[in-house]
Amino acid sequence: MATSGLQHVAAMYAGVVAPPLIVGAAVGLSPAELTFLTGACLFTAGLATFLQTLGIWKIGARLPFVNGVTFAGVAPMIAVVNSTEDKRDALPVIFGAVIVAGALGFLAAPFFSKAVRFFPPVVTGTVITLIGISLMPVAFGWAQGPDPAAHDYGSATNLGLAGATLLIVLLLRRFTRGFVKQIAVLLGLVAGTLVAIPFGATDFAPVADAAVVGFPTPFHFGAPQFQLAAIVSLCVVMVVSMTESTADMLALGEIVDRPADERTIAAGLRADTLGSAISPLFNGFMCSAFAQNIGLVAMTRIRSRYVVATGGGFLVLMGLCPMAASLIAVVPRPVLGGAGVVLFGSVAASGIQTLVKAGLEKDNNVLIVAVSLAVGIIPITAPEFYHAFPETAKIILDSGISTGCVAAVALNLVFNHLGGGRDRDEVTAPMEPGEEVAARHAGGTPRTAPGV
Repeated sequence: MATSGLQHVAAMYAGVVAPPLIVGAAVGLSPAELTFLTGACLFTAGLATFLQTLGIWKIGARLPFVNGVTFAGVAPMIAVVNSTEDKRDALPVIFGAVIVAGALGFLAAPFFSKAVRFFPPVVTGTVITLIGISLMPVAFGWAQGPDPAAHDYGSATNLGLAGATLLIVLLLRRFTRGFVKQIAVLLGLVAGTLVAIPFGATDFAPVADAAVVGFPTPFHFGAPQFQLAAIVSLCVVMVVSMTESTADMLALGEIVDRPADERTIAAGLRADTLGSAISPLFNGFMCSAFAQNIGLVAMTRIRSRYVVATGGGFLVLMGLCPMAASLIAVVPRPVLGGAGVVLFGSVAASGIQTLVKAGLEKDNNVLIVAVSLAVGIIPITAPEFYHAFPETAKIILDSGISTGCVAAVALNLVFNHLGGGRDRDEVTAPMEPGEEVAARHAGGTPRTAPGV
């Protein structure tokens, strides 16, 4: 149980620590504060995993689900940081928005489980693709170095370290299998850090200064602040996160031979949203199910939810040990950049996999994807596009994920639901990731389950 639980932690560790690293760097946190934020996200991921696997009352799908910080919220949170005059106020604003989004999501969970038909693969695939695309500039920035003002920013050494890390990850994914292949990104980070030592790019001070035992002090970065634009932006992210979790629950239910019905989905969404609402209390971010752990359950065939709950226990312990959390602060930024190319690119690839089953041979769906992607990449390709808009509006508009999601949902309603659109051009079924297992049992070719 312990080793299997650790394997789940290893499979999702890089995904949990990446969002606090991205947002913390944007805020300008010191290494000690970055270590604290990373530990807080590990701690809250463990709590959310307990809620999902063990459950209380009508909360928790009671399936072998690992919960952690969702990538979907990273770009909107960075938009909040960029629009905040005093960067020290950015985290309290983010925490306030996550609390509200989590609370509203908790109330909406039973209704959302019925409304998932409005989020078919053409919508979710577009949004997931945008998440990966929106995060790629972060990886490229990391690859150049930690400080744009430094003389070695973008130097051959930094880019070489990023390239070496990327190569190591690719080689591990190509020539290994099983558990080693699952943790290729984590091993790549370790190897890249070791390679960086002779170049003087590795700083072990965060580990030396970190305490062995600590607790994520509630509201360490200040009391939550509630700003409407940030709340709207994070509520959009919550809708995306709930859609992904619904798909993951359907897929996992089939894998463990316990199909997720409407009641299970509603309970699972309550766990996601309650975990998100509680997370900012301990300085964590929005939580969601991790799809990579679903693949691990399918591969190992260890279906016990108590094994995953054990993994949640390890996450809590790591969050309570600042020294363990500080290890990620040792990793040089260029090394993170090399691994980030794989990590964030995989997110975009997951979106493309979802779009494959969206029925893109139909003109309506092609148009939905084309326009939504165009709207979503505006903040990336033309950062000053919305420069004349008010600052509060820019928090939403500068998040390609939020604007792309709204565009995809609206266009899907117009073309595929309103005015007989369904009759003119049949819509692909919403989220049916469970077909992967059904196809396998029938002897057919399984399709990759969507999700991030």
